[in-house]
Amino acid sequence: MKKTLIATAACLSCAGAFAQVSLYGLADLSVTHVTGYAQGSVTKLTSGNMEGSRWGIKVEEDMGGGYKALATMESRVEMETGSVSNRPTSGNQLPDRLTAGLPPSVATALTNAAIGPTLGVNLNNNGFDRQAWVGLVTPVGGILAGKQYTPAFETFGTFDTMNFQSSLSAGQIAATPPTIDIRTDRALQYRIVKGPWNAALMYAFGPGAVGDKSRLIGINTIYKSDTFSAGFGFNTKDNAAGQQALKTTVLGASMNMGTWLVSGMYGHIQEPNASSGPALSTGLTAAGVPAALVTSVLDRLKQDADLLHLGVRYNLGNPGHHVTLAWNRLNDKRAANADTTSYGVAYTYPLSKRTSLNAVLTRFVNSGTGQAAPGGNGYLGGVTASAGKDSTSLALGIRHVF
Repeated sequence: MKKTLIATAACLSCAGAFAQVSLYGLADLSVTHVTGYAQGSVTKLTSGNMEGSRWGIKVEEDMGGGYKALATMESRVEMETGSVSNRPTSGNQLPDRLTAGLPPSVATALTNAAIGPTLGVNLNNNGFDRQAWVGLVTPVGGILAGKQYTPAFETFGTFDTMNFQSSLSAGQIAATPPTIDIRTDRALQYRIVKGPWNAALMYAFGPGAVGDKSRLIGINTIYKSDTFSAGFGFNTKDNAAGQQALKTTVLGASMNMGTWLVSGMYGHIQEPNASSGPALSTGLTAAGVPAALVTSVLDRLKQDADLLHLGVRYNLGNPGHHVTLAWNRLNDKRAANADTTSYGVAYTYPLSKRTSLNAVLTRFVNSGTGQAAPGGNGYLGGVTASAGKDSTSLALGIRHVF
């Protein structure tokens, strides 16, 4: 592999340009034990507990004068199977609040055909589903084009004390339905860095299909110093009908006191029209579901919630050796009142600069119609057996970065 990369760089140099080509990756595998599922407690191997297992290629060409060309292609790897996609442990099961009171035929259609089979990660088996973009850095900022992380997600990950790692991350209690667009296809992004301050502006095009009016706009600004950081992120999306769909606002701050890191974050989630609404409406109508029931289903997919996160990390001396405590709260402001609170502890012990052992214990407390089950950085936990059912997750794993 090393010879291949050297040869590639040499060939590019022969063509009159020098480019640095890097192969990188991360392998993360854990034994997890999760309670509260419809089938009871489940113990199994899971890939991507702390961070999603992956491999990728990065290319960088320094053209001089403050100009650089960049490209990244990054693929998911499910370490326990070798595949590139995964499903939640709860399978097609939907939260009770989406099917309660509906005729059995409609509830079954939602569970087994319309929504249930879409729950999971990279179900289209895309080769580079994590990132795939090319960019140009100039003296006045950089422009990136392709599949990328969104600005609001970048802010979320910066001020989530767990950095989206494990079931203890704030994002885990707000995953079904999704409360933030993590990545988006067909995106143009402008980024600028000035000392401790950086900002980004993104516009993501729709697929270009006839009548499809979907798009995403995102913006963030983050200030980072050795002792204090603060930031703002915002995503807004229109669905295929051009209706306002998922909108996420994130505010965060952190204090780094050397041994201690303290972080806080607030998120506001609104979805006045379901992101998948147009396609779902068309499918249900074609299946003969009455218009009133279609409207009822779409109303249940709307979101209006606040997300709170508080976390503290204590460094135990060696780089990467730390213990983290975190508390998260999703306050659903709809009549459904699907609230979830999580809290727990995570411990990381470095065996070397590249390899670490990890242990995470997390408790999910669901109230009202809340039904979230713990997942990991690279996979969805799904839902518990019924509304209001709590869940506990224990994960013990190893992570290697190359």
